[in-house]
Amino acid sequence: MRRNKFLVLIFAICVCYGAMYAQQPTVRTVEDGGTGSYSAIMSTDNSLPTHTIFRPKDLSAFGKQNKLPIIAWGNGACANSPWEHVNFLSEVASHGFLVIAIGPMPQEGEKGGGKSTSSQMTDAINWAIAQNSDKNSPLFNKIDVSRIAVSGMSCGGLQTLETAPDTRVTTTVVCNSGIFINPGSGFPGMPNLKKDDLLKLHTPTLYILGGEKDIAYENGMDDYSKINHVPVFVANMNVGHGGTYGQPHGGEFAKVATAWFKWQLKGDNEAGKFFIGNPCGLSQNPVWKVDKKKIP
Repeated sequence: MRRNKFLVLIFAICVCYGAMYAQQPTVRTVEDGGTGSYSAIMSTDNSLPTHTIFRPKDLSAFGKQNKLPIIAWGNGACANSPWEHVNFLSEVASHGFLVIAIGPMPQEGEKGGGKSTSSQMTDAINWAIAQNSDKNSPLFNKIDVSRIAVSGMSCGGLQTLETAPDTRVTTTVVCNSGIFINPGSGFPGMPNLKKDDLLKLHTPTLYILGGEKDIAYENGMDDYSKINHVPVFVANMNVGHGGTYGQPHGGEFAKVATAWFKWQLKGDNEAGKFFIGNPCGLSQNPVWKVDKKKIP
C-alpha cells in the first residue's frame, strides 16, 4: 500500500516537473543579437505556438517612456517558418521592436516548411495587444499598441498587402513583392489580390525590391506607379529576389527596413533622413535606386 502511494507521489512529481519544463520557452540568440542598442533574442511562447517572436532580451529598458512597437512579418513562399529571415528579423528587433513572424521557431539549420495564411498576421497583432494588458506577461505595459507595422517578403508581401487595410496598422513594408499585373499568375495559396486593392492602403508604405533581376520587380514597380493616395517610397538594390536577408545582420535590406520602422514607428527623424529630402539620404548610397511620392 505504501509502495503504491510512493509511486503515485513520484508520478505526480514527474508530471509537475514535466509541465513546468514544457512551459519554458525556447530561446536562441541569432548571430550576436544584432547591432542595435538592445541585444535581441528569438523565442517561442506557449500562448502563440504558431509564431516566432524576436525581441530585445532585456526588457527592463521598456515601459511607460519607451515602448516596443509591433511588427507582424510574413515569409517568402507563404512558408510557415521564418527560417530564411532570422538574421534580418533579429537585427530589426535589436533596435527596440517586437517582431512576430508567422510560423513556429525553426531549429538551428532547419528549413521550416508548411504553408501560411494572411490571417496569421492578424493573429500576431491580436496576440501582441493582449500581451500588453496581461499582468502575467513579461511584455505587460511594454508594447506600443498604437504603432503597428505589417511587413513581409514575396508571398509574405502579398499577405502584408492583404492585411494592411486593418485600421490598427500604421505603416506597411512590402519586400520583393507586388500584386500581380496579370491576376492569377501566382501559385496556389497566394492571396488573390487585384490592383484595386491598393486603394485600401491607408498608411505610409515602403517597397524594398531587388532590382530588375527580382521576379517581383515589375509587379512591385507597377504597385508603386498606382499608389497616389498615401506616402510611398520604393527602394531597389540589384540583388534579385532573394534580397539580403541571410547576410550578416540582414544586410542592406535590414538597414533600410529598420530606418523606416524607426522613423514611422518611433518618430526617429534622424532615421527618417534616409527617406526625406531631395535628394534623400538613401539615394546617396550607390547601391540603391529610389523614388517616392508624398514624402518631403
